[in-house]
Amino acid sequence: MNIYIAFLRALMVLAAFALPLVSVAATVSSKPARGDQVLAEYFKAETAALSNRALADIKTLDDWKAKKEEYRQQLFEMLSLSPLPDRTDLNPVVTRKIEHELFSVENLHFQSMPGLYVTANLYLPKKLDKPAPTILYLCGHARVATNGVSYGNKTAYEHHATWFARNGYVCLVIDTIELGEIEGIHHGTYREGMWWWNSRGYSPAGVEAWNSIRALDYLQSRPEVDPNRLGATGRSGGGAYSWWVTALDDRIKASAPVAGITDLQNHVVDGAVEGHCDCMFMVNTYRWDYSMVAAMAAPRPLLICNSDKDSIFPLDGVVRIHAKVAKIYKLYGATNALGLLITEGPHKDTQDLQVPVFRWFNRHLKGEDPIIEMAAKHLFKPQDLKVFEKIPSDERTSKIHETFVPLAPKPAVPTSLSGWAAQRNAWKTALTEKVFRGWPKEPIPLALKQLVSVDEDTLRIEAYEYTSQTNVGLTLYILKSSGKEQPESLVLNVMDESDWADWAGILRSSFASLTKQEIDQLTSSAASSNLGRPTNLFSAFKEELKVNRVAFAWVAPRGIGPTAWDQTERKKIQIRRRFMLLGETLDSMRVWDIRRAIQAARSMEGMKDIPIELRGKGEMGVNCLYASLFESNLSRLALFQLPNSHREGPDYLNILRILDIPQAAALAAEHATVHLHQSDDRGWDFPRAVAANLGWQGHFEIFLPPRSN
Repeated sequence: MNIYIAFLRALMVLAAFALPLVSVAATVSSKPARGDQVLAEYFKAETAALSNRALADIKTLDDWKAKKEEYRQQLFEMLSLSPLPDRTDLNPVVTRKIEHELFSVENLHFQSMPGLYVTANLYLPKKLDKPAPTILYLCGHARVATNGVSYGNKTAYEHHATWFARNGYVCLVIDTIELGEIEGIHHGTYREGMWWWNSRGYSPAGVEAWNSIRALDYLQSRPEVDPNRLGATGRSGGGAYSWWVTALDDRIKASAPVAGITDLQNHVVDGAVEGHCDCMFMVNTYRWDYSMVAAMAAPRPLLICNSDKDSIFPLDGVVRIHAKVAKIYKLYGATNALGLLITEGPHKDTQDLQVPVFRWFNRHLKGEDPIIEMAAKHLFKPQDLKVFEKIPSDERTSKIHETFVPLAPKPAVPTSLSGWAAQRNAWKTALTEKVFRGWPKEPIPLALKQLVSVDEDTLRIEAYEYTSQTNVGLTLYILKSSGKEQPESLVLNVMDESDWADWAGILRSSFASLTKQEIDQLTSSAASSNLGRPTNLFSAFKEELKVNRVAFAWVAPRGIGPTAWDQTERKKIQIRRRFMLLGETLDSMRVWDIRRAIQAARSMEGMKDIPIELRGKGEMGVNCLYASLFESNLSRLALFQLPNSHREGPDYLNILRILDIPQAAALAAEHATVHLHQSDDRGWDFPRAVAANLGWQGHFEIFLPPRSN
């Protein structure tokens, strides 16, 4: 342990090799590149791969029909709706009725699941002699509040509903969970630091989709509604929710989403993601581009609407989506059922967008196409449309993110090897299919190359570059004896940001331009002491290497050290969200980097079969833990101060629907000795019990700090 601590202090010395090598180690090309340039190339390549794959295997209508239901079930899952929640009693309540000469408005609420209240306004034309065509109108982000009291975003869009009602349509406008009368959260990863949403497999898009589906259930219960003539529309966020409900529910017979979709290129490469909260995105487990969502509408009438200067739904991505979806409509022979509306203007609710939508529903739900002479106008004050006088005490809407997606059930401790094998295989399969699906299916060569080899007395420091993934080149540092004897074991340390923080600023200001000869001089004892390195540090390593033929290695996964990108908090958040949109997380890909570091170390001369110990702390220690599950040739894990749940991090897609960190520790203990160095031992009963039941003596141990007298 002392040599490990000493080595952490020695990072300052090793780092002298890092930044002069950034142009080589941070990219597989020969051109100099900063970490954020490398990241941009990575995102571009990953996005292109997903875009090219979307719908590429659909050549015939039979191909599409054979796949469509599978795709729909995948979308249910990615929207946190698999298994589908029970269709419990809606318990609808009308709290007020407003009369207009041409229609009435019912202020109402229903519960899409117990305690998940949906506030709404139902617009009913007067003098109906038969069930009417009906529009589910879904709201975008508009805060309407006075003195901290929210009237709901439904009040900002009532002019759409009044137009429909004045023209013979029933129209239900529902609030969203954020900006509704009961205010929930759409911005979990965007601003609240709730990265565990990824681990939970949760997106507020799923709640909005479920509320929309249950809104259709409610509409079908009303005698004024023709259940065979249901349409969906909305703009911005409401446009996105229109896509969700249209894709998931065939009861929608015609749809006109407005400014609610664009493709991964716009979101990830061009940065449109930075203008959107989490309700715009599913948990992209199956790595879809958004043309897949749009295609689910076929062959029903679909009008894709957008403005040409919309900054958060750029037009080029909308056009690309339309082109892909058009191929599916063509297979059905239904090209007349697909429309693309492009108007002049910004991201704004303009009349240019409204009128064609009204015409679309007239044509496809009423079978007529009169001249639109009536404008959509606001007729009510927000106070008129408020549903609740007092928020119900049993509401779950404001915190629905805590319960909407069930956690994995607490596993039973296996009592037999066969029971354990079944549990282990199920977990490993789920991890591969639901959590780490973003890992390369066919890894490219490591392209291991030595960059530096410097002797310091009896020690040798070496630096190697290796390719973790296309456009992701990393550096592996080795410290060993300078003698000819090969090491008998290797300790691989995985660094996090804090391991680099002490010396990164010094490097950038003083060492970036140094030659190899100057670096050699800096590693002398006198010069090194000026960097804060204890003068006896190399002596400590020399003594350790005299006693044990061990080599030490260090690696910084992507985004740390030489490959660090923009570290402003806002950019770090949006970079992590880009990974999420690609069906990955930053930490899940760091697990891959660690795997590749292990493979790189194994490929070095004399290290193929020696024992390897993997070390890491905190969240990076968890990444080490998961890397060990897929690299079976490790002897020991030494992990320090791990969180005992993914609720605290790191985040991997869907992981909490499968297992949590203590279960991963049990998986690791089957093949390697797992030593945890923790402040306390709470939360680790499962791996201890597994090791005890299955006879893995010494495979799992927790080391606590000594008690003070």
